[in-house]
Amino acid sequence: MSDTPASGNEPPNGTVSAERHGSVLLVRVDDGKANAFSVPMLAALDAQIDEAEADDGVGAVVIAGNDRAFFAGFDLNVIRSGDRAATMELVSAGGAMVRRTYGASVPVVAACTGHAVAAGALLLLGCDHRIGPDAPVKIGLNEVAIALTLPDWALTISKERLSKRHLQRCVANARLLDGAGAAEAGFLDEAVSPDAVVDRALEVAAELADTLDARAYAGTVRALRGDVLADMDATIERDRASAS
Repeated sequence: MSDTPASGNEPPNGTVSAERHGSVLLVRVDDGKANAFSVPMLAALDAQIDEAEADDGVGAVVIAGNDRAFFAGFDLNVIRSGDRAATMELVSAGGAMVRRTYGASVPVVAACTGHAVAAGALLLLGCDHRIGPDAPVKIGLNEVAIALTLPDWALTISKERLSKRHLQRCVANARLLDGAGAAEAGFLDEAVSPDAVVDRALEVAAELADTLDARAYAGTVRALRGDVLADMDATIERDRASAS
């Protein structure tokens, strides 16, 4: 498959870019650091999914990080700023992004190119299929260890996607896992050689795009995940209302 830039998909700061690989839209995120979530970054990601869903030629999406990280979580400068409104806006935008990937009408595959901590690990839980490195990276929910509490929407998706056997250890005990451990716990579906992560994610996405009927997939997502999506919607809106 050849790479073709997706026209109009790159914002001025270059953090989020997109390219077409046949029927797959590959979205790359690179802020030059650890890809900490910001409201503009999340809005740019959301716009890419909008474009994928609106394009009949796109059958699946791959979200990839940079060489250092998939996503490091929320920007802690905002979280620890004391500005409750800004914090709730950021956390709610993150929840909406995780919910968006889980409820998207096209399959979303994660290419976890490095560390995926806190909200970065939650985004993994929102993706259909997750490819990560078989390497000593850090993947997981460390909120309790840094004196933070997971929002309700995050608990909802964690209970839905993580192995029940690992749930307490991963959430309440804030254990970070390497690639193989993350696959066992449910953050990843596959752990492969680090240099093969993106290629394998593209391979999986292409297979999904080629074998799944788009209308049937979208309808099945609504039916299969509808209760979880509704719970996430309700808690995200409650969080937003509490900050206003």
